[in-house]
Amino acid sequence: MDVMGDKATLFESGRFVQPSAEEPTRDELTETGDAAEEVRLGLAAQSGDTEASSVLGAMLLRRGDLDGAEPQLRAATAAGDRAAANNLGVLLHQRGYPEEAAGWWRIAAVAGSAAAAHALGRYHRERGDEPAAEYWLRQSAEQGHVLGAYALADLLEHRGDVAAEHWMRAAAERGHREAAYRLARALDRKAGPEEGTGSDNAVAEVEQWYRQAAARGHRRAALHLGAILERRGELKEAGRWYLTSAKDGEARAACALGFLLRDAGDTESAAVWWLRAAQDGDGNAANALGALHAERGETQTAERWYRAALDAGDDNGAYNLGLLCAEQGRTAQAEQWYRRAAYAGHREAANALAILLLQGGDTTGAEPWFSKAAEAGSVDAAFNLGILYAGRGTGQHAEMALSWYERAAAAGHTEAALQVGIARLRAGEEQEAERHLRCAAGGGSAEAAYRLATLLDARRPPEPAHELGEIVHEKTECEEWYERAATQGHRRAQVRVGMLAAARGDVVEAARWYRMAAEAGSRNGAFNLGLLLAREGSGPEAAVWWTRAADAGHGRAALRLALVYARRGELAEGQRWADRAVALGPAEVAERAGRLRDALREELSA
Repeated sequence: MDVMGDKATLFESGRFVQPSAEEPTRDELTETGDAAEEVRLGLAAQSGDTEASSVLGAMLLRRGDLDGAEPQLRAATAAGDRAAANNLGVLLHQRGYPEEAAGWWRIAAVAGSAAAAHALGRYHRERGDEPAAEYWLRQSAEQGHVLGAYALADLLEHRGDVAAEHWMRAAAERGHREAAYRLARALDRKAGPEEGTGSDNAVAEVEQWYRQAAARGHRRAALHLGAILERRGELKEAGRWYLTSAKDGEARAACALGFLLRDAGDTESAAVWWLRAAQDGDGNAANALGALHAERGETQTAERWYRAALDAGDDNGAYNLGLLCAEQGRTAQAEQWYRRAAYAGHREAANALAILLLQGGDTTGAEPWFSKAAEAGSVDAAFNLGILYAGRGTGQHAEMALSWYERAAAAGHTEAALQVGIARLRAGEEQEAERHLRCAAGGGSAEAAYRLATLLDARRPPEPAHELGEIVHEKTECEEWYERAATQGHRRAQVRVGMLAAARGDVVEAARWYRMAAEAGSRNGAFNLGLLLAREGSGPEAAVWWTRAADAGHGRAALRLALVYARRGELAEGQRWADRAVALGPAEVAERAGRLRDALREELSA
């Protein structure tokens, strides 16, 4: 057993016959002059100086000279020196006589030695006698002995006693680094999850204790302090603490430092720290190395690191192996790795496995994996379940689909929020529909932005007129949503924004949006662009865009082309486009096109 207690324990002094409230202490002797001091103490001890015998015995004990220390400590103990009794207990414990050691500790503890009480408490705890251990540790802690306070806190924490925090704090306040770390961890758990959701005061106190422990060389405290600082955006200081912890051998800190360097653009340095952490068994770092090599196209090296992550107990390794195999078209192997990770509880692997099975036509096999992933908290799996049920038709399946969409939407899934919004619109629940469409549109869904705009547009009152009869135009919210959707490439929104611009008389802006929509394949955009160009006198170019629209199935564009060719005297071509317009409709277009076609036929047969 190592020497019990701190250095002050070995140099504790005091007499059984002179108990006091405070334990007398002596500064630690420096190594310089130890030999001379030892000679001096030896001479004093030979002359019967009890204190000299006690200090000399402690000095020899510290050096490991048990044979030389024992007679000195026994002599001082016989003369009533309680520090010698404590140190004699330490010596006997090291020699393998714990019961005899406990006897001397008891004598010293009864005489008021806090260090001996601590040692005696630990002795009883090692033998499972917790009541006796608590009694002596409490005696030590109440006398201000830092190790006694920590040991008592550890005992109480093991029992789940709320008083543990008080004694852990007492030890931490006296500079015990492990106590400071454990107090910080306890407060951290109480304050909130790792993301730091506790109150500002609670988080500040947690940081204070981590900082104290880290400053005293506690590598895990340095890791947690770095994480707090990183969440707060203080990346430079976070990196320093990660580096300190990593240099002390904390693999998680080396891994975190790697991610910090990667985010700063220093991939090469990041790889060095990930390699160090991975070699120390950190699965997260091994996965990071695998991803790095996969990005570089070094798939064999990537696979090796993913396997190393798996060997380290990180299920992400199996999931990443599945992704790697899927990208290479090795579907059977991908399914194997996904299954391994999914059976281990990896929710994204369960979702990926379900998608793989669904792509292979195994809907029955996919559904339970989607369900398992969704129940475990996978938002994507909840959305995919919605798609699965929606594809099965109406009734109960539609209700199940909506239920899963709502669950995914509540977790922030943009496309799920869009589907809920659409379902609520169909049901006539405009307020609920608007709420979900706003969420989806805010999340970047162009379709949601367009549908929200149309919903708001339908409610928009007529624009007020200026007192001189001029329309006063101010951009409304619905126009802003149309523009957002149009900017994201939504073709119908682009056409609508073009129409709004045309209504304002901004022909250039209208043409820009119509052209953008038309070039993306919008037949309405092509038709409207043709109208705009025709009004501006660009008939040939207008015909080009109407042709594109008509070929895409736009009946009005076909009718316009029929009129253009009829006016040019190209009656056969005009009749052909009139026939096309009749077939495409709608009804009023078909009726007009039919009359034109008949007229052209008569003209051709005349």
